[in-house]
Amino acid sequence: MNLPNKLTITRIALTPVFVACFYLPVSWNNYLAAAIFVIAYATDMLDGHIARTRNIVTDFGKLMDPIADKILSAAAMIMLTAVDMLSPVATLITISREFVISGFRLVYAKKNIVIAAGRLGKLKTLTQFIGITLMLCGNPLFSNWGIPLDQIIIWISVVLAVWSCIDYIVKTNKAAKQ
Repeated sequence: MNLPNKLTITRIALTPVFVACFYLPVSWNNYLAAAIFVIAYATDMLDGHIARTRNIVTDFGKLMDPIADKILSAAAMIMLTAVDMLSPVATLITISREFVISGFRLVYAKKNIVIAAGRLGKLKTLTQFIGITLMLCGNPLFSNWGIPLDQIIIWISVVLAVWSCIDYIVKTNKAAKQ
């Protein structure tokens, strides 16, 4: 197994560790969870970079990398929703988008049509990561001024989730007609 695939598996393995840290009965649990979340997210950036630069893209990586991302982000969003730090609407829209995209990928993969993640999807993932990290850290940047930057960024990620989903569906349908 190559290094990018090992990093993908590491991200999956870090997800329950991240969740467990969040629920530890200590005052600094959110910061520990945030650190694990950032490390897990870093494995996503690193595995993709290594796979592309070393030209070791595998079928396993194509399948499991997006699944690992979805497991991590869905776990974070569900966990934050459960403790009233995140709107259930944001979580529902975002996770629903992931199911829709996964469904399209499965259907069109059978037809040998593969649409890579686009810029909107990558921007959605980045804003989601930043928003979740800020929530875990208690919105440290602007909380004294009453600006809910964490919530603003999460809602930007939700808008990007919807927009990127529509974009993906349009691109996939267009590719299927060719």
